[in-house]
Amino acid sequence: MNQQRQDAYLNLIQQLLDCPNGEEGEILAANQGLLDAEFLLVVEAVAKMMSEQDNQDTANWLRNLGNELAKGLNLSSNFAYAAQNSEITENIVDIYLKFLLEVLQAMEESKGNKDVVYPLLIANTDKLDNNFAEILWRWATVNLKKAEEKTAEYLATVIGNFCNLISKFPLGDKANNMEIAIIGYEIVLTVFTREAFPNDWARAQNNLGNFYANRILGDKSNNIEKSISTYRNALDVYTVEAFPYEWAVTKNNLGIAYRDRILKDKASNIERSIAALEAALTVRTQDSFPIDWAITQYNLGLAYIERILGDEAKNIEQSITAFQETLRVNTCEAFPIDWAEVQNVLGLAYEERILGDKANNIEQSIAAYKAALTVRTSDDFPIDWSQTQYNLGNAYAQRILGDRANNIEQSIATYEASLTVRTCDAFPIDWTQTQNNLGNAYSQRILGDKVENIETATIAYKKAIDTAELLREQIFSGNEAKKKLAEQWNVSYIGIVQACLELDNIQEAIEYVERSKTRNLVELILERDSKTIFPPEVVTKLEQLRDEIAKGQYQIQNSTTENPKALAEHLQKLRSQRNELQDKYLPVGSGFDFETFQATLDKNTAIIEWYITNTSLETFIITSDNLQRFKLSTSTDKLKAFIDWNNKYLNTYYNNKTKWINNLASHLTQLAEILHIEEILKLIPQNCSHLILIPHRYLHLFPLHALPLSDGGFLCDQFSDGVSYAPSCQLLQQLNLRQRVNFKSLFAIQNPTEDLQYTDLEVEAISSLFTDKEVLSKKQATQTALSQASFQIQQTNYLHFSCHGTFNLISPQNSCLLLAGAVENNKLDLSKCLTLGNLFERDFNLNQCRLVVLSACETGLIDFKNTSDEYIGLPSGLLYAGSSSVVSSLWTVNDLSTSFLTIKFIQNLKNVEDISVPVALNQAQTWLRDATKEDLQEWASNLPLDSTKKGKIRRQLKNTTVEKPFKSPFHWAAFTAVGK
Repeated sequence: MNQQRQDAYLNLIQQLLDCPNGEEGEILAANQGLLDAEFLLVVEAVAKMMSEQDNQDTANWLRNLGNELAKGLNLSSNFAYAAQNSEITENIVDIYLKFLLEVLQAMEESKGNKDVVYPLLIANTDKLDNNFAEILWRWATVNLKKAEEKTAEYLATVIGNFCNLISKFPLGDKANNMEIAIIGYEIVLTVFTREAFPNDWARAQNNLGNFYANRILGDKSNNIEKSISTYRNALDVYTVEAFPYEWAVTKNNLGIAYRDRILKDKASNIERSIAALEAALTVRTQDSFPIDWAITQYNLGLAYIERILGDEAKNIEQSITAFQETLRVNTCEAFPIDWAEVQNVLGLAYEERILGDKANNIEQSIAAYKAALTVRTSDDFPIDWSQTQYNLGNAYAQRILGDRANNIEQSIATYEASLTVRTCDAFPIDWTQTQNNLGNAYSQRILGDKVENIETATIAYKKAIDTAELLREQIFSGNEAKKKLAEQWNVSYIGIVQACLELDNIQEAIEYVERSKTRNLVELILERDSKTIFPPEVVTKLEQLRDEIAKGQYQIQNSTTENPKALAEHLQKLRSQRNELQDKYLPVGSGFDFETFQATLDKNTAIIEWYITNTSLETFIITSDNLQRFKLSTSTDKLKAFIDWNNKYLNTYYNNKTKWINNLASHLTQLAEILHIEEILKLIPQNCSHLILIPHRYLHLFPLHALPLSDGGFLCDQFSDGVSYAPSCQLLQQLNLRQRVNFKSLFAIQNPTEDLQYTDLEVEAISSLFTDKEVLSKKQATQTALSQASFQIQQTNYLHFSCHGTFNLISPQNSCLLLAGAVENNKLDLSKCLTLGNLFERDFNLNQCRLVVLSACETGLIDFKNTSDEYIGLPSGLLYAGSSSVVSSLWTVNDLSTSFLTIKFIQNLKNVEDISVPVALNQAQTWLRDATKEDLQEWASNLPLDSTKKGKIRRQLKNTTVEKPFKSPFHWAAFTAVGK
């Protein structure tokens, strides 16, 4: 770079270092012309100098700035890593530059002939690394900028062709090869812009999308987002009218990317995938492009088998149809490998089939797997063979026809055969999954000694759990396939818990209970909090460990390492190192140590934690110095009684609200008896004044704090320091670390749909208690306004939503709070709501937030159908976003009673010194429950409201016919306090 440009870069860096905190964005916006790859290199050079001068804070700040700018400039994270490579010397530059020029010359002279270029790469595989990527970027940045237009175009074409070759190069480090290809195409796109070269630009965008889709390093979810973005870019040029073939190719690629997508709502992603693939088939017909047609039919079958929306049975039928269509082209004779792959997935579809005879479906599944194994032999295709053996084991485990004992034996035999290839070293995730299912098979085994079978099953479960937890970042990443794995592996935790309880080892049982619960949310919160708790150098180290593990695992699985056993041992050490590093800063980590957690409990606090196994409803009582299991001889009957009660409750709630309201008190009386709550209370020391409830699965749906007692009181009346909730001990431990200022500022959403009668007075009364406040009222409370207010929200310690809410049972990520314009023509527009998905996808920063109140319907419900022990609902999203407490509702609430309860709750928080959230809420609930009409009228008369609003309240209360208008638990029990 010339001296003038370098001086400009250095001046900009100095401005950034000197500016007040928060004004960096304005300075960068005013200097857009300087924000390029060369600027990032200067940023790193200054950061390195600061490190050498022991000014590590400034160095870290600059490196973080460089990483963020790299993302904004659409540069790969590999470039950001390469820019930070302080080990590169002038000698290394010379060596790599010479090799780069040799490669480019070979590409030019041979016109990209791989038979010429590959031998050169083979002789220099040691140079295909991060240094090469950096030198390529530096050389191209300088030379393309000063080259004449035609020369720059030619060089960009040569670099693009080289990227295509190296992305398919079979030797060297595949991860590094892909990084070089990505950086190369980012270089190409600096020349082939959309404006000047639309066709070349679109081709480069599509290819870059393929590279990101297959990338090994970096965050998987981010890589998929980049691939989707580039495919979309390509389609801006590749229209079906102008470029039908290229359009269809890109649509097919986009369909695959949407199916693999981790972020956003899974149901919507699959719908987008299906739409893109079906669009591709309008061009990729069987007559015109039979092979392409078969590929897209295969992808469509995979999308339908994962589909969430629509009729499940019909989706599976469409999946089967698509796979059978594929077999019309991919015959065993013409394409044996592809034929076997389709047979394998066709077996999966028949295994999940709902229509038709179940026994016959399983037989067809077994037949398909056996057909696949005629090609997928252990000698020719060991990895594919082991996968199909595993699938066959699952089918035998479900088989209805034939002798049950023999089917289980065949299931065990196929799992054990699969494990000869699916070793822990080579395929730890697949090995863990197979060990889990092997444990299931042994636990159900009929032949052999029962005790030995259970012991064998226990060993398999422990192997699965220990490895799964070591691999947790690779497993619990949020996509649908990993979710299914989590649901399957949860059986391992249940099996271990049951075994521990049979041996009366309660502490080990509760540790496995905790290790199973809320795993995905634990990981998400760990990742999120790491950005604020981990020092920057630790974040960098964790990212480096992630990439090194990913590279090594790829090498083992593709047999590209000379000593796989040594590499596997090294990777295990890296995983342990990663976990230890995370656990050093966050207690929510690789495992759960009960005694460490127990030591954090106040002596006046008790916890009741429930856990539902296959055969029992378990209850544990935890205090600072004791752990007890509430044990009944008829635990199986207790579980059955609970399931029957639960089904009746939910059926009434969803189908007859009036009947549900009238019967709510009796429902809760029955639940108290089923749970034996009074007997459990006898096990809690009398000094315990604070109770924390940790439900499990369906129990999260019910107001356990409102369980009635024989003396006429309620559970919440027994504890002067309140009754609160937590999803798990682990999350409770993490939330307790969040230090927040108590209720100094308010940000409120007020009646955005303008159809709630008492919401306005609720927000008006609450906001009068705050001097520092911001209220988005009615039509102002839009999605856009909420986004624009992100800075105010980041500074707020009390966030209040007074609006409509809804829980989406089919697609929990679409559970939402309705904002202005959300309902038009009686249709809900999710793009104008705040959804659970938004909370996890956005940078929704609540790091100063002490409390979020969701004064709306069904905001506390969770995905109770999920079997992976996840806590999925709006409270989890807000805890993830940074709040330490969330108050939300368990049902469709009454507008007036909710307003009264919420106002009284906040009055308690503001007027009583050092009062906790659960105490303030419990006291408000007790007050509302016991208040007479006269009490309520007197209280309302003192609210800071105008005479019109007070008159409205007075008339409403006057019309009530009972002395205590809100005595029913329907009015006071819906709201729960989750968290700190």
